[in-house]
Amino acid sequence: MLNKILFGGESGLSFAANAGLALLRIFAGIAMAFGHGAGKLPPGEGLIARTAQMGFPMPTFFAWAAAISEFGGGIFLALGFLTRVSSFFIAVTMLVALIGVHGSDPFAAQEKAFLYLFIALAFVIKGSGDWSIDSYLRKEGTAGI
Repeated sequence: MLNKILFGGESGLSFAANAGLALLRIFAGIAMAFGHGAGKLPPGEGLIARTAQMGFPMPTFFAWAAAISEFGGGIFLALGFLTRVSSFFIAVTMLVALIGVHGSDPFAAQEKAFLYLFIALAFVIKGSGDWSIDSYLRKEGTAGI
């Protein structure tokens, strides 16, 4: 069960399906990590203050969680490693961004968070595809996990 949660996904997909998933996964992961997450590490006072304004207890902890979700989750998504778990944390972070940061903004300001949210949800549901570290670990059985 843990193996399926950590490394799960469909195998035996067509070349076109694997190519599409890999391209989307790699680009979205790199864009998330370096376009959004890298600038938040370490979290600055502004991010911590915004986290506190949203009502999160322990704002420093949750600012770190958001930064690591975006940067680390983006890297893991690009690699196809722990794709479902990484995508879940990216999706939660994007949902918080939509509601807490961009909730009253026009759609144009919400658009990137929506895109990343739904890309992440797609990878939570589908997994990483055959061209990923997860696929290799699924085939290897991951030493008893």
